[in-house]
Amino acid sequence: MNQPTQSTNPEKTANCPPFPPSIMTASREELDIQLEIYERELPEDLQGHVFIVAPVGTVDSEGLPFPDGDFHLNGDGMIYRLDFEPTEPQVSLKTRIVKSPDYLADEQTNSHFWSKLWGFNNHGLMRFSLFLGLRNELNTAFLPVKFSGDKLERLLVTYDAGYPYEIDPDTLEVITPIGEPQEWKAEFSILKQDFRFKPVLTTAHPVFDTYTKEMFTVNYGRSLENFIPQAKLDQLPKLFQWAINCLLKELVGLEDFLYLIRWDGVGAFERWKLINPDGSPVTIKQSMHQIGLTKQHVVLMDTAMTVGLEQLINHPFPQNLNLEIKIRELLKDPPSPDSTLYIVRRDDLQQGQNPAQGGSEVEVVAYKLEIPGEAVHFLVNYEDDQENNNKITVHVAHNCAWDIADWTRNIDTYPNHNQDSSIPAAYQGGSVPSTLWGTLPGEMDIGKLGRYIIDANTLEQENPTVDSKVIYDLTCTWGVGFYTYRELLSSGMTPSTLDNLYYTSFGLWKDLMTEYMCENYENYPYREVSLNEVLAFAAEGKPSCLYRLDTTSMEIADCYTSAPGYILLSCQFVPRNDHNETSTNGYIVCVVFTPECQDTTNNSIPSRSEIWVFDADKLKAGPLCKLYHPQFNIGLSLHTAWLPEIRLQ
Repeated sequence: MNQPTQSTNPEKTANCPPFPPSIMTASREELDIQLEIYERELPEDLQGHVFIVAPVGTVDSEGLPFPDGDFHLNGDGMIYRLDFEPTEPQVSLKTRIVKSPDYLADEQTNSHFWSKLWGFNNHGLMRFSLFLGLRNELNTAFLPVKFSGDKLERLLVTYDAGYPYEIDPDTLEVITPIGEPQEWKAEFSILKQDFRFKPVLTTAHPVFDTYTKEMFTVNYGRSLENFIPQAKLDQLPKLFQWAINCLLKELVGLEDFLYLIRWDGVGAFERWKLINPDGSPVTIKQSMHQIGLTKQHVVLMDTAMTVGLEQLINHPFPQNLNLEIKIRELLKDPPSPDSTLYIVRRDDLQQGQNPAQGGSEVEVVAYKLEIPGEAVHFLVNYEDDQENNNKITVHVAHNCAWDIADWTRNIDTYPNHNQDSSIPAAYQGGSVPSTLWGTLPGEMDIGKLGRYIIDANTLEQENPTVDSKVIYDLTCTWGVGFYTYRELLSSGMTPSTLDNLYYTSFGLWKDLMTEYMCENYENYPYREVSLNEVLAFAAEGKPSCLYRLDTTSMEIADCYTSAPGYILLSCQFVPRNDHNETSTNGYIVCVVFTPECQDTTNNSIPSRSEIWVFDADKLKAGPLCKLYHPQFNIGLSLHTAWLPEIRLQ
């Protein structure tokens, strides 16, 4: 049952601040600089290294924004490393673009006269070449790993449409891809010829078991029917329909498959083909952005973010507005409002297939269940054994009525009170300005936080037993965003349970409330706040927040509410270097985007990217320290990681 934490009466004022311009821009300049502490002091015991990754445009865009309004989440990954030295009250920043082999190919083909024909071009979330294949942009997340025999943690950087790469945490240079090319199955090929850079669908959040020293990930594919129903193709303009059909006839390998992969860091992959209890292949409808790992189970989710072939025909003619509108209306559906989980027993993962050596596929059953409400991110408690009655605890961040795989475009308009009097008067129609093209649209309902305790003894039943508790808060959970928590104890092991989780929220912005998204979510089935109330809240503006969820009571135990015009985004827990192992004993390092403002002498200060540091146990007290540098321009930052050391002493 959903439990609101405050009244749902929206304010009647219409004074939402502008969306901060700094989140719309990003520099590709690689830096080695010292950040400036401009407010308060750096904690003396803040230690280790925080890594942040963000897309920063492509080789032909000179950073962000894209000149034609392409999606900001499509771009080369830039890694930002913050170095905290307890002996010195300063913070070093080192940044490098992830230069994988396909990045170098993109650079080379971009300078060629025929690059628009056979080089890489942007397609929604992805960058693709008909001749070379798919860019692995490595711009989304990290995975620290420490396999048997490793003296220090290693660091992987990830992407939803490409396999992970290991990077050197010291130099930030690429070391090697994870796995051999033949160990990854391509989503498709053309003319029966493998691409030089084959399209691979995986998860941006593989998982590592600190106890067994094993990494788990997935490799999946989606059939043609799963991408584009023929009935929708038949409604497209004839010429475009012909072009798509010509392309589809040349595609080879489009099928539904899902492999679960296990790796020990040294040898070849082991993999299992996941099937339903009736023997049919598991079908992924959207993506597998995140997976989870417990002591006895692997938890997978069909996440509410579409990744795949349909991106290649999304936004193909940005200059032809009428055709763009037609294609978008026919091919773009909102994400499924339900989340489908697939659970695999680790005891069933005996001897898997070694794809590099061929051999017969090994099939394992994945047990399916659905929970109401879409999601992109979730976490699980590691402990789920008999002492806990075989219960799997899943913590879900529900991004309700929010399509984060779409973006504001040159065809977008605002709702219009003059055409529909039920719409708040603050909305007078008009086109979305070009300064906002390429960013995320606004959410169309309040976000939620859910805890689901699944009885693993009932997985084989048609409706497994699930004890759920779901909350929302009309201040904190607008656009539930990124998360962090104490990932490791001083022993280097994962905590058995997640007692406290930290989240940032995007806030609610009038600038991002498009007519298209209003129409898409007009009949959203799990609505908590009416659409017109959401629009009224957005007209006033709802703040971006950093807050802590107590997962036992399922209450928001602590919250920092930003001032109007600020966005708190990527966040990372950094433990204190002492013997206190509690889940709040540390700091939260957070990327912050500021509004345009004035200083105490009325001098104008532009919107900019900053780093703020909070006491993890006292969020409400506000930041302990604020840092910035004129060259620090990160844009729409994504996930983070923390390492205690990056080189042997």
